Amino acid sequence: MTAAEGERPDLAAMLGQLVRGLIAAERPVLAAHGVSMWGYVVLNALERCPASTQAALAKEIGADKTRIIGTLDELQEAGLIAREPDPADRRARLLHITGSGRALRAAVRDRIQANENRLLALLPAGQRQPFLRALGTLSELSEDEITGR
Repeated sequence: MTAAEGERPDLAAMLGQLVRGLIAAERPVLAAHGVSMWGYVVLNALERCPASTQAALAKEIGADKTRIIGTLDELQEAGLIAREPDPADRRARLLHITGSGRALRAAVRDRIQANENRLLALLPAGQRQPFLRALGTLSELSEDEITGR
């Protein structure tokens, strides 16, 4: 089947190009706010789940718990997150986003989404919300659902 007969690129190929471009657009925004991509990912996760252990956070964002320690240290030193002992397990620390972290996250999100809105405006008006709903549905699938396991 040729492209003229309805063949389409693989989803990963189409989304890969889009994701690479979106990441390239986000880098200067993150740099202007003094936060790394992983730092922004952590702030978003802590906004969704305010009291998280390092292990739970790592699982949530798909990172190795030992590899995010440096990111957590940077965020804490900048006053964007706080760590406190977990009352249920003295060996663990609970992570919280601070008011400064929320403000920085919102400022970064607003700049990122302004660019995304510019891109979405390239779609016909009637396709924007269905596209976002479909993307939301697919992004909530587990890895097992995506791989068919």
